[in-house]
Amino acid sequence: MVKKTKTKTYDTATASVVKKVTCGNFGDPAGYEMTMYLTPEGEYFLYTFGGEASPYAKENITAYPKAKAQDWLKNN
Repeated sequence: MVKKTKTKTYDTATASVVKKVTCGNFGDPAGYEMTMYLTPEGEYFLYTFGGEASPYAKENITAYPKAKAQDWLKNN
């Protein structure tokens, strides 16, 4: 997935996976996945996607500052 802002592009194909968390089983409508990525430029972003009954029913990418990404990594 690719998400572009005015100044940056976040692409799951070119970034490195730092940590992936899955909740639920494959096909579970309430299941979802969260994946923290690190771009070659050192930017963090979180990719989220899940079933229609999950908190992440729509595929999304959210930019994370380094401190917030480190907190997310500690807590997940």
